[in-house]
Amino acid sequence: MWFLQETKKRNYLTGAAILAATSIFVKIVGAIFKIPIYNILDDAGTGAFQVTYSIYTLILTISIAGIPAALSRLVSAATAKGDTGLVRRYFSVAMPSFLLIGFAAMLLMFFFSEALAGFAKNSMAAMGIRVLAPAVLFSCIISVYRGYAQGFENMIPTAVSQVVEVLCKAAFGIVVALWLVRAGWESRVVSAGAITGVTVGLGLAIPLMMWYKLKLDSKLIPAVGAGDLPSRSAVLGRIMLVAVPITLSASFMSIMVVIDNSIILGRLQSALGFSEVEASAIFGIYARCLSIYTLPPSLVVPVSVSIIPAIAAALAVKHDVEAGVIMQSSVKLVNLLAMPAAAGMMVLASPILAALYGESRQVAATMLIILGASSFFVCLQYITTAILQANGHERIALLTFPVGAVLKIVLGYFLVARPGIGIIASPIGTLACFIVISALNIAFIMAKVKERPRFRGVFIKPLMCSTAMAGAAYLAYAAMHWLGAGLIGEGRFAVILYLGASVLVGIAVYGVLVVVSRAVTTEDMKLVPRGDKFARLLRIRNP
Repeated sequence: MWFLQETKKRNYLTGAAILAATSIFVKIVGAIFKIPIYNILDDAGTGAFQVTYSIYTLILTISIAGIPAALSRLVSAATAKGDTGLVRRYFSVAMPSFLLIGFAAMLLMFFFSEALAGFAKNSMAAMGIRVLAPAVLFSCIISVYRGYAQGFENMIPTAVSQVVEVLCKAAFGIVVALWLVRAGWESRVVSAGAITGVTVGLGLAIPLMMWYKLKLDSKLIPAVGAGDLPSRSAVLGRIMLVAVPITLSASFMSIMVVIDNSIILGRLQSALGFSEVEASAIFGIYARCLSIYTLPPSLVVPVSVSIIPAIAAALAVKHDVEAGVIMQSSVKLVNLLAMPAAAGMMVLASPILAALYGESRQVAATMLIILGASSFFVCLQYITTAILQANGHERIALLTFPVGAVLKIVLGYFLVARPGIGIIASPIGTLACFIVISALNIAFIMAKVKERPRFRGVFIKPLMCSTAMAGAAYLAYAAMHWLGAGLIGEGRFAVILYLGASVLVGIAVYGVLVVVSRAVTTEDMKLVPRGDKFARLLRIRNP
């Protein structure tokens, strides 16, 4: 066999589980990383940090989004045929090609940083954009290695490099930001310093990926049939044929975010008369709320990733009923995770902000309440999009994004100019965007999917349990705040204690209600790692 010996021991589901677990860890650490950073930065610096990262994410997505998927697919097909010569040819063509793309993107970010920051209506972001310029080049290199390894169904290199990247991003970013603050540097410099960890982490991951590739290549039988290999231009055409559509679809949301940020910041300055620094400070308040809002979706992404192959496999062998059961359970599981998180975020918005950031402004609480509701619809969008993709309706799923994006941008443009709304327009637009996308996805599922989920049945019980949980958590916080104010006060530490206790009360109430009401079944638990064991432990049964 031409496969690696290690590859023989793996299967697709094992690889998916590795990436799902890594995804949870990386996303949670990435989101948590922003909490100490935003505590170190002032409002204006936080706004600049958020703008810098959104521009970097857009350029990075355009540069690398399709590389791992394209290369892994092509390498996998070549290894299945035992064509090691073609495997090597794919890598030898992909690396210099995407190295060139990464180098061009790096030059764009470095030499046109002021122009990019100007487009985003925040010149304070220019220095951070230059700091992140090498990160795009490093990402292009790493993505080729990741795609190559994934072609052998070896997800370990991708998982390890992601962990190294996110840990370095957090550690270096926090240390550098603290040092710059203590040295008395201004906000834009501290903001740029806080983001250096991204570049450092990616740089350290490159030699690690090179080592993994050497291990993979050492177990490949020497190439045969080299004279029959397609030309380098033909190979590049194959890679681009797969990579470009993936890149276009993945870039859409990043483009929307950059445009929306630019409009919001621009309108704060042109329509409401704020200076650039004042607008950045206002945007920084919003950025702090965003760091909390992104946590619930990070828990749902692995579910949406894992159901695609499960549904596709059932449909491939004509097990339509089984596919329908998986879809039903996946939507219910997302509801059971996302609804209580959203409800808790909404009713405890003020103490959450006070505990994490010492933030007491009402505008921040209002934005987090709206974003809390939005987080549920983001999760619903993830799972409904995954269902459409698993059923072969990828193009339909892509059509819903522009509709929601246009709505978000239009609402942001008009609402931000109203003095009573201002920056709150952005979370309002986010909520409207994902409500529309989720509704359109559900409509297409109802029309196109044969064994579609029974949506009414998967919403009622999770909604009832989440509502009761939110009420219990809110009352618990109010009671503890009332009882404890005279003993330990109302400072930040006290708020953290009250909040932690109320969250535990909410979790306990929710757990009991979910089990007693049989909102979750043994079929649902099969989508969770070790779900069968948890189901037996909690005595969960099918209704």
